[in-house]
This record gives sequence, C-alpha cells and structure tokens, in this order.
Amino acid sequence: MSSKRVLFGFLAAWVLALGLFGCNASLPQANIKNGAAGAGDTIKIASFNIQVFGASKIKKPNVMDVLAKVVRRFDVVAIQEVRATSDDILPTFVKKINETGARYEFVIGPRLGRTNSKEQYAYVFNAAKIDLVADSVYTVPDPQDLLHREPLVARFRVAGLPVSQAFSFSLVNIHTDPDETKTEMDALADVFAGVQNNGSGEDDVILLGDLNVNDKKLGRLGRLPDISNAIVGLMTNTRKTKMYDNIIFNRRATVEYTGRFGVVDLMADYNLTMKQALDVSDHLPIWAEFSVWEGGKAPPR
Repeated sequence: MSSKRVLFGFLAAWVLALGLFGCNASLPQANIKNGAAGAGDTIKIASFNIQVFGASKIKKPNVMDVLAKVVRRFDVVAIQEVRATSDDILPTFVKKINETGARYEFVIGPRLGRTNSKEQYAYVFNAAKIDLVADSVYTVPDPQDLLHREPLVARFRVAGLPVSQAFSFSLVNIHTDPDETKTEMDALADVFAGVQNNGSGEDDVILLGDLNVNDKKLGRLGRLPDISNAIVGLMTNTRKTKMYDNIIFNRRATVEYTGRFGVVDLMADYNLTMKQALDVSDHLPIWAEFSVWEGGKAPPR
C-alpha cells in the first residue's frame, strides 16, 4: 500500500476523530497544592510502559511506592499498558502520587486492541506546572487498521507563564505490536504528520512510548525531514539488553529540547533487586528535558 494512501486514510478521518475522542479526558481534581516535580526554566517529559498495570499491581504497596516516586520526578509522563476492566487504576495511582502534597492529574484513553486483552494509554501530569489544553485529547483514527493500539494525543502547555511565551506541545502516546513493527513504524510517520496538521496550529509534536524497536529501525518515521530521537545509546528494558522506548520529535521545530535525556535505573535509584525491579515493570522510564519557554529562550525583560 502506498504511503500516500495510508496518509489519506489517517487524514480523512481526522476531523471525525476530534469530535469522537475529544471527551476521553478524565481529570480528577486534587485539592492539594505545591507540585513536587521540576523547577526553574525546564520541564521533563517521560514515557513509561508499566507492564500490565492493573488490579494486581495496584495491590502491591512496594511497587506502587516506586511507581509514585518515579512519576514525581517528571512533569508529564506518558503511560502505556494500563490493562484492567475497572476504571479505578489511574485514580488510585494519582491519589498515591499526591500523598506527598503534589498535585498531579491524569487523562486516559479508551480500551484498545484486537484481542480480548485491551490496553489503555494515559498521561499523568503535574498540574502545578503543566496545563492540559481544553478539548485537545483524542485517539488517532486508523480506518485501515494499521495500528494494533491507536495512539492517544493530548496537547499541554507550561503553566504560570503568558500563553504566548509558554512552551506548548502535542504528545502522541504509542505502544506498537512487537510482531508488526515494520508496518506500524511506517504508519507512525503518517500519524506524526497528521498531528502536525490537525488544525491546532501546534508545531511541537512529540511522539513517545514503547516502539518495540531500537533507534536504527524507525522505518518511515525515522526518515521524516529533521526527525530526531532523544534516547541514544541506552537500553530501555529492565534487564538492559534492548532499546524499545524512545521520544521522537522534529528537531527544527522543537528547539525547546535542551539535549538532556535519560533512562531511570530502577535497581540503582530505588535499591531494588532485579526481581523487585521486574515486579515494577519490564521497561525502564525514559525522559527528555525541554525549556519552559516557547522557542527555547526566555523573552527579554
């Protein structure tokens, strides 16, 4: 199938998607102020595949303690593999995160997948530093069924600054099927272009998640003009044998990227054994740092 036909399939359904999925956001309002993550002129955006994040995992206090500590290190976290039949996983998790006096909120997408085992994407963000742009959340349309789990898009803006000066960005949360990475990585090139041209006027598009490929196998996505990946030379699975996760953006558009990135070492940072780390997830959290200022520089005073 030609790339033009694929792109047409995505874009033709774009307006419909904005209408259908603009209400996927779930925003529990915490009453506690004083956000815990980040300071100064930068924010950290992270991605974390929390393996089979469901009812069993939230009943493990030690695991939940580690997960909450991880999230508090970042300003926005894209989460993959929420897998539960109930709707209380994210509310329970965010309540745990906010026990320290933080003010995190979340958005979560619909259950997705071709089998009975459905997954949800979510974003957890520090509402003391980050605003969710109203009516910006939607699931990418996929009329040709090229993606096992269609990405969840949401637009955010740094809080506390004039709107015209605050860094704003659209996140594209993705978990590819490991058996169909070639097809899906090619399709994600069209997803990326579609989000860039979805009518929001947002030029900073950041695709992040569990790609199930390393940075040498990004397919057509990796061949887009000026495309860049933040995670370079680091393994992202807990056993540190594979690079599966990454953060992708257009380096010419997203000049707010500071060049700082990393992978959280669950064992070293939280004094865990390999078994304990694997109880948290088989993936490690990844992150990249961005300026809070649109264009990457504070305006002159």
